[in-house]
Amino acid sequence: MAVRPSPKKDTSSDYRKKAMHAEITAETQRLKNFLAPTVEQQQLFLEDIEIKMAGASRTVHVIVDLPEGEAGGVSLDRISDVAHAVSEAMDADPNDDGRPYNLEVSSPGVSRPLTEPRHWRRNVGRMVSVNIVEGDDVMGRLVSVEDTGITLIPELPVKKGMKPKQGAQTTLPFSNIRKGRVEVEFAHLDDVPLDGEAGSDEETTAEEA
Repeated sequence: MAVRPSPKKDTSSDYRKKAMHAEITAETQRLKNFLAPTVEQQQLFLEDIEIKMAGASRTVHVIVDLPEGEAGGVSLDRISDVAHAVSEAMDADPNDDGRPYNLEVSSPGVSRPLTEPRHWRRNVGRMVSVNIVEGDDVMGRLVSVEDTGITLIPELPVKKGMKPKQGAQTTLPFSNIRKGRVEVEFAHLDDVPLDGEAGSDEETTAEEA
């Protein structure tokens, strides 16, 4: 019985996707290096840059955060100021390829994964969930952050409707932490904010054409 040869797989689409991915990765890193000084001049930290392509145009999403020593969230006024500065820098970029772009500038918001020590330091006092490499995941109140790990007071699971119970203070090394996230808490009237004043970590966004 004759054996039919398998049809050749068309890899041209895969090649284009890989080439596009490599181009976006290289351009993202270039823009990070180029825009970091501009963001720092606004007393902010360049958290990340995301680029999305749509035909001949692109959307450049710049994510900024407060420096490690500042508490609270990035105000809309500061987002607007840094968006204007970043837009001017990109318009004067000598290595830009000239393709049109839409600029979005925002703060990370509470949904940002906690993956770097400075992310954890910015959230001392908050309720966090910790994804563990080996062992059970933990949720608790972040007490302190050291060079090697974090210390928290875990919340123990209880039956629905019962008041949460706290466990013994626990230290987790960064080597055993995959990532974490801030848990959104609904404040009560008798709650006192940790820093003595209300703050916001909701994402704030500004766009520049």
